[in-house]
Amino acid sequence: MKFSKNLFIKIITILIILVIIIYNFFLKKDDEEVFSYGDIVVRNEAESEAIEEVINIKVYVTGAVNNPGVIELPEGSRIEDAINLSGGITDLANLSEVNLAYTLEDGQKLYIPSINEKNDTEYVSVENGEKVIEGEKSSNSSKININKADIEKLKSLPGVGDALAQRIITYRNENGKFKSIEDLKNVSGIGNKKYDSLKEYIEI
Repeated sequence: MKFSKNLFIKIITILIILVIIIYNFFLKKDDEEVFSYGDIVVRNEAESEAIEEVINIKVYVTGAVNNPGVIELPEGSRIEDAINLSGGITDLANLSEVNLAYTLEDGQKLYIPSINEKNDTEYVSVENGEKVIEGEKSSNSSKININKADIEKLKSLPGVGDALAQRIITYRNENGKFKSIEDLKNVSGIGNKKYDSLKEYIEI
C-alpha cells in the first residue's frame, strides 16, 4: 500500500511538471507569434510610408527630342532624365548650352534647342512663363513671341490649331529664329491673308 501511494505521488508530480512544460512552451510560442505579427505590421507600415514618400512631377518637354510632350518622373529628376523619357534627342539637338544636371520641378517646360538656334533661347520655364534658365529678358508685351512660344501659346493665336502651331515650331527648329515677323509667311499654310490676321498679335 505504501509503494502504491509513493508511485501515485510520483506520477502526479511528473504530470504536473509536464503540464507546466507544455504550458510554458505554448505560451512562449504565442508570444513569438504575437511579436512576429507585430513586427510584420510595423514593417509593412514603414514600407507603406516609404512608398507614400515617392512623389512624381510632370514636365512638358519640347524642342529637339524624339517624343515631345508631358512626361511624369520622380521628384528630384534631372534634365537628362527628362530627355531619356522623351525618347532621346534628335540629330539637330544642341546640348552645349543645356545643363543636363539641372533639377526639374513640377509644372516646368523644358525646351531642347536645335543647332540652328542662337544661344539666347529660353530652355527651362515655369508654367506662368517666368524664366528659370534664360538668355534674353522676357518682354512685357502681351504679344506672342514666335521665336519662343511653345505649341500651346501658338495655338492661342487666332486661327492657329495644332497642325499649324507644330509647323511653326518645326520651321523654327530647322531654320533657326525668325528674323522678322514677316518670315512667318515662310511657314507652310501661312499666306498673306493669314499673316495679316496674325501680325498684330505676334513679335520676335
